Amino acid sequence: MKIRPQALAKRTAMPPMQAPLQALRGPSRAGRPARSCRRQGGVTLIEVLIALVLGLVLLGAVSSAYLANRQTFRQVENLARVNENARTTFELLGRELREAGGTPCGARLPTANVVRAAVNPPWWTDWGRGGLEGFEGGNDQNPPQELPAALPQIDNTPNPAARSRVPGTDALIIWSGSILPPVSIVVHNANATPPNFQLADADHGLNVGDIVMACDLAQAAIFQISGQDAANRTVDHGVLNPPQQPGNCRQTLDLPNCPVAGPVAGPVAGTVRTFAGGGFVGRLSASAWYIGHNGRGGTSLYRMVLDSERTGSGNNTSGRAITRPEEVIENVSDLELEYLVPAADGALPAAYIDSDADSDPTENNLQPINWNWVQAVRITPTFVTADPVGTDGAPINRTLPFVVGIRTRLP
Repeated sequence: MKIRPQALAKRTAMPPMQAPLQALRGPSRAGRPARSCRRQGGVTLIEVLIALVLGLVLLGAVSSAYLANRQTFRQVENLARVNENARTTFELLGRELREAGGTPCGARLPTANVVRAAVNPPWWTDWGRGGLEGFEGGNDQNPPQELPAALPQIDNTPNPAARSRVPGTDALIIWSGSILPPVSIVVHNANATPPNFQLADADHGLNVGDIVMACDLAQAAIFQISGQDAANRTVDHGVLNPPQQPGNCRQTLDLPNCPVAGPVAGPVAGTVRTFAGGGFVGRLSASAWYIGHNGRGGTSLYRMVLDSERTGSGNNTSGRAITRPEEVIENVSDLELEYLVPAADGALPAAYIDSDADSDPTENNLQPINWNWVQAVRITPTFVTADPVGTDGAPINRTLPFVVGIRTRLP
């Protein structure tokens, strides 16, 4: 069949609706698809800047919350340390003060001190003070009271020495025979050579050179151990075998005390005093509490304690009494002490007084404190946080007072 040219032209002609679309697309090239008319997506500069500002605002809010929480945590942590230091002070200082002047055998026993004395006896031998003595830090009206010469003195120089006493702070010395655990006496061989105590426990922990107290229900005596025999569980209270420092002025443990008129070269005669079995022998406790410079730019609560230093071994062991400092608690800036001193008739006063105050203001002349009468001590330490966590950017100070009654003098 023959096709006419007119019919072929009609068949190959585009539909009328596709002609405009082809005109819009334009001519296509071989091997390259036509471009899409859809626009490409993106972020403008203004949108980026807005996102950055919002991110910075959010980051600042999170950072502020973090810093506030961190500051609060530091404050809580530092104040918790302050409270812990206060509890430790109460436990350690309060424990010693409650036992001031006590003995393992009871209260208010006559006490002989036969440790060798001299013109200036060691501070720890001064048992006659009644178990404690306070020293005022001084104020505008009264000068400071220094500790005995062998103890740290007040240092108000620009570069104070480590462990020296801080100006304006009080101090306290405590003597006791009942703080450390004693050992029971089996028998006192007062006439043996050398005289000795046989003890119930072989592991008594007492050594040559230790300053100890022996007591029964009638009397107490302070002496230095001159020798010991572990096999027989004995400790000696001789004078010359071996020589000790400072040693004993005599072998007998009777009253009175060693003389203080001058150095004692040898034994001083006395009455033989035999302590009853069932009594006790225990290490004497003597300590001086004060606020001292710690050498790190701060201040701490210190104590000087009585100890002993031994040389040799076996039967050739000798020892001497020494004192050594202990840093008890750091970041303590002040210590104030006041004392409750009853009148001669036993009536309690209306207020606590300082160690340099008149203990009887009804009298015309000043009456210094009779330390044997003190019944209680009010202790006011001031603690400082280790870090500057206050709202003003400085450390926080906390003054936490407490009162300790002396057990042997309470009614």
